[in-house]
Amino acid sequence: MKQKSTAVNKTDEIWEKIIFESIEIKKKEPLLNYFIEKKISDHNSFQECLSYLVADNLECSFIEFSEIKKITDFALDSDEKIIFSTVEDILANFDRDPACTRHINPVLYYKGFQALQCYRIANFYSKKGNLDLAYFIQMLVSNKFSVDIHPFATIGKGILMDHAHGIVIGETAKIGDNVSLLHSVTLGGTGKEEGDRHPKIGNGVLLGAGAKVLGNIKIGDCAKVASGSVVLTDVPERKTVAGIPAKIVGEVPKEILPSKSMDHEIITNE
Repeated sequence: MKQKSTAVNKTDEIWEKIIFESIEIKKKEPLLNYFIEKKISDHNSFQECLSYLVADNLECSFIEFSEIKKITDFALDSDEKIIFSTVEDILANFDRDPACTRHINPVLYYKGFQALQCYRIANFYSKKGNLDLAYFIQMLVSNKFSVDIHPFATIGKGILMDHAHGIVIGETAKIGDNVSLLHSVTLGGTGKEEGDRHPKIGNGVLLGAGAKVLGNIKIGDCAKVASGSVVLTDVPERKTVAGIPAKIVGEVPKEILPSKSMDHEIITNE
């Protein structure tokens, strides 16, 4: 008998936890029963739940909901990596955000998580060549959540977008795995230049609230960008930068992964 992959097992485990938590919510808050049923209980798998979640967030007056659901179903049927990335995003929220006390919370309530999953569908269609559909999804997400992620951007798994309001991620931006971004982060260009013009964010990076990273620059693995900083040049791995323009102000110890510790303290070289 063929063994399930680790990723599939993890997906099943998360789905079981979400189902259990949904039952507890229905017991404690009967007023939310219909909401919980539509979002969670009516679905037989995590994939079905995710497809409905994204379709529900993309519902609009221009396309029938049944057609939107076909769009999300096809993407998830075609690329299981989207599902596995979503599971890692749920774990990122649960592990790093002290306000996230249940695995179900991002699925029900967190706009950063939900905007990110909509992006993943848009990104799928951008790669498939359905550019206008991808742009349409981007527009709907931006209008609904005030989170603007270009469908051509590349984003890894295990991503936390905490609060998320005002996050902007440009067309040629790349974000590695296990990255945490707080609200009002911008990964943008520096003007009207074309081509590869947006930041490349390494693995394990922490981008503080309001940080602006501009241009085709690299933020090294496990670096930390302080809140409100404007970064215009490369940041080496395991360095902390702060200020306008940002300068190196400290180190990140080898045993710390900034995106997971979520510690904004600046450790200087002194």
